[in-house]
Amino acid sequence: MTAGNDAHQPSLFSQTEALELPNADIVIHRSAFDSQEADNHFHGLTSEVDWRQEQIRMFNKTINIPRLTAWYGDDEKPYTYSGIEMQPSPWTDRLLQIKTRVESLANATFNSVLLNQYRDGSDSVAWHADNEPELGPSPVIGSVSFGAKRDFQFRSNDPSSETVTTTIDLRHGDLLVMGGDTQKFWNHQIPKRANASARINMTFRKIYV
Repeated sequence: MTAGNDAHQPSLFSQTEALELPNADIVIHRSAFDSQEADNHFHGLTSEVDWRQEQIRMFNKTINIPRLTAWYGDDEKPYTYSGIEMQPSPWTDRLLQIKTRVESLANATFNSVLLNQYRDGSDSVAWHADNEPELGPSPVIGSVSFGAKRDFQFRSNDPSSETVTTTIDLRHGDLLVMGGDTQKFWNHQIPKRANASARINMTFRKIYV
């Protein structure tokens, strides 16, 4: 199957795994995009997306966040996180094609996508939850990975619970779907990893504004 075929059809090699964490609804669709599709999208997104280097204030200094980002979606669907307000660029044919596949597997509809480009193992994202008010009380997040395999980690945000980190590997073409109360009870991160190569992650969301 190539990227030009019916975008509604998941990869024939897709396998579903459920991650058993309390107060969470987490499913991994392995090979939601087969290797040829994933290669095509990885190279296309690398060159076609309007990547930006955002900055944040920390310890009275302005620093670059350790990854490149982009925000695409429906008109009038801005997104704010870590003090960064992002205005959406219009959907491209490629992004709409990927969105259709993700919506089919996640059984959800999305109106925006945040893209992160991890250029190497020194790029990362710190512990956080996707719990911004504009996402609603129980958001469904469809997270697609293209490129290098990276660790994706969960830990409870309950300060009274034992701090235990659950690590899964997200591979080229995988789709991670987080729903239910996941964002209320769990934080997640992509830690730095020596010798990791380039990866693109896309998190599809529904913005309510």
